[in-house]
Amino acid sequence: MPKARAQAPIHLVQALDVLSEVRENAVVVTSMGSAREWVRRFDPHPFDFVHVPSSMGQTPAIGLGIALAQPARRVITCVGDGSLLMNLGCLATIAAAKPENFVLIVFDNGAYEVTGGQPTPVAGGAPQFDFAMTARAAGFAEVESLDNLADWRNQASQLIHLPGPVCLVLRVQANPSAGPVDRLPPAGERARAFAAALQGDDAPRHPPDSSQSPEPGT
Repeated sequence: MPKARAQAPIHLVQALDVLSEVRENAVVVTSMGSAREWVRRFDPHPFDFVHVPSSMGQTPAIGLGIALAQPARRVITCVGDGSLLMNLGCLATIAAAKPENFVLIVFDNGAYEVTGGQPTPVAGGAPQFDFAMTARAAGFAEVESLDNLADWRNQASQLIHLPGPVCLVLRVQANPSAGPVDRLPPAGERARAFAAALQGDDAPRHPPDSSQSPEPGT
């Protein structure tokens, strides 16, 4: 049976705050809405790859490639439900590759948030489309679905360090008024810097002063 959905899902900013706290020196790949908030909220880190501009649905494949090339490093890939719907086949590809260091986090808000908040084809369906069940059927080693902040905060550190591939589905609030991803250096320049960082030493990462961080919903 699919897990019953809570009335008050997590705010994306809160979900990313928790991920930042537990990621240690893992690679974090973001795109679309998660990239927008990640860039706004945290100082740049050498092991962050912001997939912007992005071809919707292709970010998990980029994360898989990094995980296969860097088997000793944990790779956490963040994708929205709208993007994942455009390339559900990537779940089977990831599962078949069996990368133990790979974590896919699906932020499920039922909307194409960055392009204006249009509902996805499966939003409001009965029964609700179940990304966790789909990942499990594809062959992911570990799958979990969470719809409240307390559970995510309590379990995040353990879940992202399970032997993968791991799929975590977080139900989050849609916030289309937040706007597009902020301006970034050219994609080629960012990719080269990221590749160089993976060949060097680990670097610590700390979020900025919380007093200057945006509040959820702002």
